Amino acid sequence: MKIFICGDSTAASYTQERYPMTGWGQVLPEFVPGAEVVNAAAAGRSTKSFLSEGRLTAIEREIGPGDLLLVQFGHNDENPLAWRHTDPWTSYMNTLSIFIDTARLYGAVPVLLTPICIRAWKDGVLLPSHDDYPEAVRTLAAQRGVPLIDMYEKSLALVKSLGEEKSRELYMNFPAGMYPTIPEGRQDNAHTRPAGAEAYARMAAEGLREFGLV
Repeated sequence: MKIFICGDSTAASYTQERYPMTGWGQVLPEFVPGAEVVNAAAAGRSTKSFLSEGRLTAIEREIGPGDLLLVQFGHNDENPLAWRHTDPWTSYMNTLSIFIDTARLYGAVPVLLTPICIRAWKDGVLLPSHDDYPEAVRTLAAQRGVPLIDMYEKSLALVKSLGEEKSRELYMNFPAGMYPTIPEGRQDNAHTRPAGAEAYARMAAEGLREFGLV
């Protein structure tokens, strides 16, 4: 069985030169032994741009019966640039439906994942992120009978439980001098370091097991 991942930078794989940047799709193989993971997630992509660049078409050449197609977008669908942006209740659901239909056409199982939360704390409160996009994914999954892994709610709960300071360890939020690849440090609350990637990959794998897919 192959597991194909369609997504953005939060799931993508990175070279050692980009360390500690690590997407959850990069480490998913550690949590699904016996499956071949094909991580097609790419930084900066929305459902719209992923399709327009032919990235799903490339997957069609490999995907087959019994395979899984994991689909997680949202961060860039929110972007106002016309070539990325989708509306959560119309074009976003429509483009996600193309992934669902494509997987089923080839006998594969589509799995929808809500986007991971952005670590946005204000006055000691973790703020919600992604507006209506997570709820649109939930709605579409229910309408189309697609397995749903609610990564948004799971990640939100984890970040809350860790607290404002401890949750920095999940994300690319660290001071200068900690990593030689980024000596100036970074204040990035959307992308993950290894600890975050591993936590979210574990969530995805647990979700797949709950549905009996792995």
